Amino acid sequence: MILFATTLYPQKGEILFFQTNWGNTLSWDAFCERAKTSGFDGIDVWLPNEVESQQQLKAALKKHDLKLNLMHGTDNSLPFEESLEAYTKKLHVLVSWKPVVINSQTGSDFFSMEQNTAFIKAANAISKETGIPIYHETHRGRFSYTLPITLDYLKKISDLRLTADISHWMVVHESLLEGRDAMLSEVIAKTDHIHARVGHAESPQVNDPKAPEWKRAVDRHLDIWEKVIRKFWAENDRPMTVTSEFGPPYYMPALPYTQLPVSDQWEANVYMMDIIKQRLGID
Repeated sequence: MILFATTLYPQKGEILFFQTNWGNTLSWDAFCERAKTSGFDGIDVWLPNEVESQQQLKAALKKHDLKLNLMHGTDNSLPFEESLEAYTKKLHVLVSWKPVVINSQTGSDFFSMEQNTAFIKAANAISKETGIPIYHETHRGRFSYTLPITLDYLKKISDLRLTADISHWMVVHESLLEGRDAMLSEVIAKTDHIHARVGHAESPQVNDPKAPEWKRAVDRHLDIWEKVIRKFWAENDRPMTVTSEFGPPYYMPALPYTQLPVSDQWEANVYMMDIIKQRLGID
């Protein structure tokens, strides 16, 4: 289809790659050192609540010359009004750190469209006021838990910008979304950040993206990511941002009884960065 033709877009731009600290047990210093050594430009984290840990994070970022993305989300254990107040209050804290990106897991699949829209608009207002990008992740359990429903929000909210984590939709729709390119093109047009994890029809995470049995799933994700990146390059003069986001057990399948992961999470995330660079021709 012509609307997915990559020849319409620039052949090469810049991408900043971020390593998730999901499941991390290292100190901030050791984690940042390993991320830097592995070739990442920054790290992607939930801001710790403890002041001492925050100070250690700042020191490690400076020492290892790494950029920062921050995670945020709606607390679905609270009633709507309390949750919205807490969500907005925490966002004001996060923007003070001046991250490259704030990724928001926004709203709830149990909230109404009006309620979810309140979270989106609160975040977008803070983003506009501060200049810090806040992107809303496509995610199970959130306002964006399906592709068709996300399109409804995109039609309603003109300044809604997304983080594309399409692994969630693969399992929600029990498919690789083949034959849905026209719908995906509307999402691609509003996507500014990527969470790079490979899902399939039965799970949001394959057990090892290097395994040959997952080649079709990996290639499908790469096809969509490339379209997002090339369109972003065509419309912006700043780098695209990508977070490698393979998770630990039990996102990562684990063996029974021992609970040992069946593959290496860190290696999977480095592999995500490497194959995207290879696909886009980035050294």
